[in-house]
Amino acid sequence: MALLPNSPEGLYNRFILEPQIHSYTLAKQALNGDVSLLLDAVAWRLGLLDTPPPYANTDGEVRAFLLATQAYEAIQQNDWSNGLDILLEAANTVKDVSPVFSSRLQAEWAATKQMLGDHGQDTVEGYRSAIKLLDSSSFQEARAELWFQLGTAYQSDANGRKGPLLETVKCYHEALKVYQRDTHPEAYAMVHMNLALAYLAMPSLDRGASLRTAVAIQSLREALRIFQKDTHPELWASATINLANALQHVKTSHPEENLWEAVALYEDVLGVRRPEDDPPGYARVLANQGNALAHLGAFSRAVPRLEKACHLFRAEGEHDAAEAVETILAEIARKRAETTSTETT
Repeated sequence: MALLPNSPEGLYNRFILEPQIHSYTLAKQALNGDVSLLLDAVAWRLGLLDTPPPYANTDGEVRAFLLATQAYEAIQQNDWSNGLDILLEAANTVKDVSPVFSSRLQAEWAATKQMLGDHGQDTVEGYRSAIKLLDSSSFQEARAELWFQLGTAYQSDANGRKGPLLETVKCYHEALKVYQRDTHPEAYAMVHMNLALAYLAMPSLDRGASLRTAVAIQSLREALRIFQKDTHPELWASATINLANALQHVKTSHPEENLWEAVALYEDVLGVRRPEDDPPGYARVLANQGNALAHLGAFSRAVPRLEKACHLFRAEGEHDAAEAVETILAEIARKRAETTSTETT
């Protein structure tokens, strides 16, 4: 602070670093024109002024900044519609003057709509516009982040439809051009986990289903190179469960090997989770593990897990899930009875 000069710029920066009424007063006395308006915008957002500065006679980046300031205030007050309209106006104001600034505002507009549950075409086009504005810039990390966000928008609205899921995959591959394991490990792992979920959500009846599942398994393994049990416990558990689920269903020449790996992965997750923290979630892991054990013919290990899962589902009111587990238990009972009958004849 002491190194800042007593020039207008120095006084402005001093207020930004120490936003108090006395530093605002000193800066206000020294500033005029657009910089004075910017100072007032910051002071208003910090609650030091009662009203925002006017923007009627401003243009360019200053006008966009003042508009964005009011948009953020409206959004903070849950006036979402007004805030989004102002934010979009701010983005359009500087589209030709400062594409990078415009891209940031456009991206915030799209991200806010997505947060509100709107994953439709307007949100998608918002992200695409933000990405296009960065085409000739050096901000490749920002572009990668926008590709990832666009992918999540497609994915959230896909509902199992192959078209949007294919767009999701394209977006994630664009993000992976920048997000590498050695340079952006967490982002790299997150993209791979979402990429796997996109592949697994596609319809499983066409000829490419087995290949997509295999690719999804590879992406989940990549994610688990970064998401470790001790460093990212929740993300590790999610990726591990999804990997185990995929291993159960992929068509392969060595199904038993995959099923035993799935059983071990489920066991890893069960070892760090408690049924009282998330009874339905715990029950789903138990049920999936029991199902894998049943396919392996390990009925004595499968039955107690399935019975416990069924009990937890019933206790939580998830009767459809309980009935699905009971169907597996009934099939095990039938196979055991057949085996007994064969042995006695």
